[in-house]
Amino acid sequence: MSSAVLRPCARCVLSSMRRAWRPRKYCVSHTWVVQAAGAVSRMAAPVQLIGEGDYVVLKREDVFKAVQVQRRKKVIFEKQWIYLDNAIGKNYGTMFEITGGGNLQMKSNIVASAEPKEAGADNRNIVDDGKSQKLTREDIEALKEKGIKGQEIVQQLIENSTTFRDKTEFAQEKYIKKKKKKYEANITILKPSTRILAVMYYAREPGKICQLRYDTLAQMLTLGNIHAGSKVLVMETCAGLVLGSVMERMGGYGSVIQMYSGGGPVRAATDCFGFPKSFYETLYEFPLNKLEALISGTGSYSSRVIPAEEEPEKMDEESSRSDNEKQKATQDLVGDCLAESTESMETSLAESEEGVKRCEEVSENHKGGQNVDKKQVAMEKKQKQDERRKREAEAAKLLQDRNADGLIVASRFHPTPLLLTLLEFVAPSRPFVVYCQYKEPLLECYTKLRERGGVINLKLSETWLRNYQVLPDRSHPKLVMSSGGGYILHGITVTRDTTKTNTSCSERTEEPAPKKQKVAEDKS
Repeated sequence: MSSAVLRPCARCVLSSMRRAWRPRKYCVSHTWVVQAAGAVSRMAAPVQLIGEGDYVVLKREDVFKAVQVQRRKKVIFEKQWIYLDNAIGKNYGTMFEITGGGNLQMKSNIVASAEPKEAGADNRNIVDDGKSQKLTREDIEALKEKGIKGQEIVQQLIENSTTFRDKTEFAQEKYIKKKKKKYEANITILKPSTRILAVMYYAREPGKICQLRYDTLAQMLTLGNIHAGSKVLVMETCAGLVLGSVMERMGGYGSVIQMYSGGGPVRAATDCFGFPKSFYETLYEFPLNKLEALISGTGSYSSRVIPAEEEPEKMDEESSRSDNEKQKATQDLVGDCLAESTESMETSLAESEEGVKRCEEVSENHKGGQNVDKKQVAMEKKQKQDERRKREAEAAKLLQDRNADGLIVASRFHPTPLLLTLLEFVAPSRPFVVYCQYKEPLLECYTKLRERGGVINLKLSETWLRNYQVLPDRSHPKLVMSSGGGYILHGITVTRDTTKTNTSCSERTEEPAPKKQKVAEDKS
């Protein structure tokens, strides 16, 4: 079977003379190969299910929230607390209904009836006096206590409304949508992606991402030419959203070097993507305060791991605090044992001696366990420090090559010093993108880059976005829209011609200044 499959037919051999050989539909053996390849590809990419420990995004109408799936963990979403236990093992994109006790139940797909609805021509005869609804608040609460679902409550509200049939068809749909939003507790569980997380952060906490809108982020990834197998420098203070977007587009291939300020990088949004461990193996980090030493060559970075025998003499405050707590627990335990021994002394001297010995053994064992815990905590801390030093040394080695394929800056700091420093590590003919919430810092950065040279195709742009409502006979732009999505400065690096600038400067300095000549007056 395999030999027949691998041997091409005569028509395929003739077609290979004109262009690259490809299996054709009329070749039985090659058709079998194509079908088998399709079957293998379908088997290799199974449907992803929600698992315990995965990061997911809860969606209700236009509200999003990123959470981690854990059993019997209470999650508060839209003023309701729920448990995600029943979502484990289900497909992404499934809609659930919140039942009693905060449990989730898969919502059944109910097909709307195609019967024509009775509707009025206009709303001129409708008077909003608050008496059109026969059901009171107490009646609705009683329906909820009986366990009636939100869809049935909405249906009863429609039946008990005296003005519903007089409304126009559009007004009826708007009324039903409003009541469903109020009484139906439905959520959809989505798989995290760049667009979903960008929309979520922009709607919930725009200050944490420097007012970065999702369309602006998409332009940054496109202008930065982010693709698999490249080496990208990222400097951002957007809670890790830009970093996660770059990692998602690269797909775990290549290398990403994150520049950070302070004690360590912030990756709250990056963790919400739920990347596998292999993605983080391509992620490196390097502090900004060590860039000058790296550029000048004065900094020494070594990937040597400190052996475990070299234990630190001083512990940090957390370990000392835990030691004090353990020592206090030991004293309490010894005190209890001594109290028991004093009581036993009243009965007999022999029993008291045994009690004291037992207490001493307990205290010694507890102290021994305390020392073991100290050493274990110190060893774990030391291993993390060694791993961090090793990764920092690897990042320094990647930076020293100065052949990065791209640079993305989206920071709350002034972009000019950051960009001028980080451009030293970018190879020629590579793109760079700088985002800022305001235009004035980018204008200054634009001027400095023109004076410095080494860049071409400098452009400063502003993105503009408008959302549209697309419905039958009522499509129009939405009344509420974003006022601005920030500004982007992008360009391409080139090799700087330092000799030309030096010679031009020397020529200007050596050229003597023209002398002023007095014009003779005409006496005639």
